[in-house]
Amino acid sequence: MPVTITDVVLRDGLQDEDVLVATADKLTITDALVAAGIRQIEAVSFVSPTRVPQMADADTLIDRLQPYRAITQISALALNAKGIHRAVAAGVDVVHIAASASSAHSQANAGKSAAQALEDLSQAVASYPKQRFLGGIATAFVCPFEGIISPARLVEVAEQFAAMGIHTLGLADTLGTATTEHVLTAVSAVREALPDITIGLHLHNADGQALTTALHAARNLGIEHFDSAVGGYGGCPFAPGAHGNLATEELVAHFHSHDVDTGIDLQQLATAATTVKRILADSPQLPEE
Repeated sequence: MPVTITDVVLRDGLQDEDVLVATADKLTITDALVAAGIRQIEAVSFVSPTRVPQMADADTLIDRLQPYRAITQISALALNAKGIHRAVAAGVDVVHIAASASSAHSQANAGKSAAQALEDLSQAVASYPKQRFLGGIATAFVCPFEGIISPARLVEVAEQFAAMGIHTLGLADTLGTATTEHVLTAVSAVREALPDITIGLHLHNADGQALTTALHAARNLGIEHFDSAVGGYGGCPFAPGAHGNLATEELVAHFHSHDVDTGIDLQQLATAATTVKRILADSPQLPEE
């Protein structure tokens, strides 16, 4: 069975690094990802440059990425109405809106409760009936502040996204510590409650269990969409203890070894990982606060 992988290194990867990567270098990374066969890239987040300076060039980068849209879907993350308005104005193919299952994480990440964040997103989404949106739920399984998130709570948040007209929903293990059993149980609960929603997984990787989780989700639940970041870079700056993303090259190799097709070239992907590592090493450090 084939699966689709969205690489998020340009957004989720770079946002947690203590360097400022130049726009031109981000385009070099994009070239390497496209050469490897990556056909979905989450490139930026439209957030405050004060809080996340690594994303300060979001508008410029989206503009420079326009030529890539013929072969690669370009998406951007927005956490609030302002971010949505910016992303739509920039001409993003797909706007990825996200809220937390945990109100404590929502307060740290978005500056408002989960209920407030969802209401804010809902009003903004309604303003753009022709824009393609996909939803994401952070701390879908475990929160650094509230602990285990129950499947019932996850379903409650997922239902609010569905009420906005969102048909594709990514569930994120933000810390990377969720067990395979808990992820599969929670995903099954969401699928039972919302059978018409397409579910994807965004897995971080604390103890190596993310590969097992991804394979079981693909084989046993038919999950066909996964997020990962080449090199395993990234994490949430506002979730204490968050681990890095599942590395795209590890995920692809694991899938291929179990006869799950991704359409991605592992050799070219290794080149992309080397490119990201070099660029990060050569980029200037963030200024001291």
